[in-house]
Amino acid sequence: MVLGGSGFVGAAVVEALARRPIRLRTVGRRPQSAPAGAVAQVEVRSADLTARRELEAVVAGADAVIHLLMHTAGWREAASDPASERVNVGVARDLVGVLRERRGTAPPPTVVFAGSTSQAGVPQRLPLDGSEPDRPTTTYDRQKHAAEQVFKAATAAGSVRGVSLRLPTVYGDSPRGRLTGRGVVSTMVRKAFAGEELTLWNDGTVQRDLLYVHDAADAFLAGLDHVDLLAGGHWPLGTGRGVPLGDVLRTIADLVAARSGRPPVPVVCVPPPDVATATDMHSIVIDASGFRTATGWRPRVPLHTALRRCVDAFARDAGQRAYSRP
Repeated sequence: MVLGGSGFVGAAVVEALARRPIRLRTVGRRPQSAPAGAVAQVEVRSADLTARRELEAVVAGADAVIHLLMHTAGWREAASDPASERVNVGVARDLVGVLRERRGTAPPPTVVFAGSTSQAGVPQRLPLDGSEPDRPTTTYDRQKHAAEQVFKAATAAGSVRGVSLRLPTVYGDSPRGRLTGRGVVSTMVRKAFAGEELTLWNDGTVQRDLLYVHDAADAFLAGLDHVDLLAGGHWPLGTGRGVPLGDVLRTIADLVAARSGRPPVPVVCVPPPDVATATDMHSIVIDASGFRTATGWRPRVPLHTALRRCVDAFARDAGQRAYSRP
């Protein structure tokens, strides 16, 4: 089952799992439909997972749980919204309690959790490979870290087989060909189509390891398939390549220009806003060789191809047929 199946990453995970001959239950806060042409037997539910009784009901019978919940306020607002702790940490505690209570003679259920590479805090060295000490600096990172520790402790106790996959910056188009998500790529694509300048909070040299959402979804399936090798650990995901954000924004501007037939919008540097954090100003590059060695997973979609798909998805979804090239 997928907790958070209606979300950005969750929808891609559900789409990938639906191609397998399994029983699949997807649970989200928003209504969703089963993927078209699904091989799996798909059951779609909506639930308030902060209510333990509802969590118990949707978890019933599940052998494996992919935990992708995140409070709707987003990571920057976690400090100002007290409800975020309940979603980001409390549900993890409840989930472990529910699975512990129903434990029989069968192997412990699998839980694959979506952590964050930002749990390591401001990088002391690059690339990050998971061996560095964790120094989470934001409320959201501390919440993610606390939830991860819940699953690690439950794994050590034999209640679950927990795997934490730490995500970097994830971007991309949805399985239904829409541009979703609130990250830097989707935001800048929308701004470029609106003719607005694209803004950088630094000189553009800060790097990000950008992971295409469908490559991220494949990683969660690999986590399920190799739980015996991965259980009890945290595994950072990434491409191994840091890309300067200035280059990313200029590529977006050029792709939108090619699609629209208009000149590229300018990319400009502006002072960082008050919401900027220390991690915003530091590069992030991930060495995911540990996870690749254990599972055989690797990112498959090149950055330029994925960015073009994002631009095309937004143009189609917005009905901007006039932007199509002859």
